[in-house]
This record gives sequence, C-alpha cells and structure tokens, in this order.
Amino acid sequence: MNHDPSINQLRRRLRAARAALTPQQQTAAAAQLVVRVITSSFFRSCRRIACYLPNNGEIDPTPLIERLWKMNRQCYLPVLSPLANGRLWFAPVTADTCLAPNRFNIPEPVVPAHTWRRARELDLIFMPLVGFDLHGNRLGMGSGFYDRTLEFLRYRRHWHKPRLVGLAHECQRVETLSPSSWDIPLQTVVTDSAIYQFKSFNPARP
Repeated sequence: MNHDPSINQLRRRLRAARAALTPQQQTAAAAQLVVRVITSSFFRSCRRIACYLPNNGEIDPTPLIERLWKMNRQCYLPVLSPLANGRLWFAPVTADTCLAPNRFNIPEPVVPAHTWRRARELDLIFMPLVGFDLHGNRLGMGSGFYDRTLEFLRYRRHWHKPRLVGLAHECQRVETLSPSSWDIPLQTVVTDSAIYQFKSFNPARP
C-alpha cells in the first residue's frame, strides 16, 4: 500500500470530486458509459467480461452489466480469494445471483468456487479507479488487489487477453501519475465523455 502523503492527498481530492457529482450526473454518466463501451472496437469479440459494483462515487457499471446480460455475454465480479493472499478471483453473476458482503462490505456473488475464473481466463476486465493519466497509469485505493492479481502479465511480452480497461468519470483524469514498480498499467480508459487508448502499454516496464 502506498502511504505517500501527496498520493493520499490526490486520492482524497479525486474521491471528493466524484462524490460531488449529483445523482442525475451519475445516472447520465452511467448511461453514456454503456454507449461508449458497446460501440467500441475492443469490446466486439469479448465474451467473458469482469465488472465491479460501484462504491463511494465510482462510475456505475450496473447498467452496463444489465446490457451485457441482454447481449448474452458472461459477466463476472471480483471475489477475494480465501487462499491466495491479496489476489482476486472472478465469480459469474446473473440477474438471479445472490450477493453477500465480503470483509470490506463489498457484495460478492454467492456461487460455488469451482465456477470462479482466474484473470487470465477472461477476455476483458473493467477496473474501478480513483484517478488515471494519459499514459495508462491507474491510481487505485492503494490496497493493490488488482496489481497482485494481474502480476502474471509482467512475464508476457505479447498477449490478447485479458484486456484491462479502467472505468471513470472524466473528472478523475489527471495530467500525470508516477507509477510504482508494482503497478499494472491500463490499455484503455472509458469515461462518460471519451475513450482513451494507450499505445505505450507495457506491463513489464521496470
């Protein structure tokens, strides 16, 4: 976890900015997100797709999840692994799936563990974030769950999946972030008003 005071101050500022959005702005942003995702080129061939449930003002992918179900795409939500410390698995979720809060009070699908998928088995992972820059750097909450889960990408020079896509409000964009050595960069960020593609993506950077 990063305890840099300047980074923590930036987190507080960006979280406050998204928390200041009105319910009407949040609803409109979620609707725009659906349109941008399903019309994007990176989405077309994806079948196994991980999303997340919104927390603390994050842009809401729930309408997107509902659209994915209608398009017969397989949707997954992150679950905390009881065995792999600090890493995520991804559990299938449908409209009828029961959810229960984990130790962070974040709802997770209540489904048999044998149905869970590893990150490497997915086509696309939509990731929450606190901030992002135009180089694909992602500022998370500092717990490092996604970075540890996706650490295997550091040992691959070329691959086709999973594609890493951050979802955010436009107000979460910053000029530049200084990544830590363990940070896994994004290939794409989709906001309510734009799609950002990062050609310099390199998970194996020093």
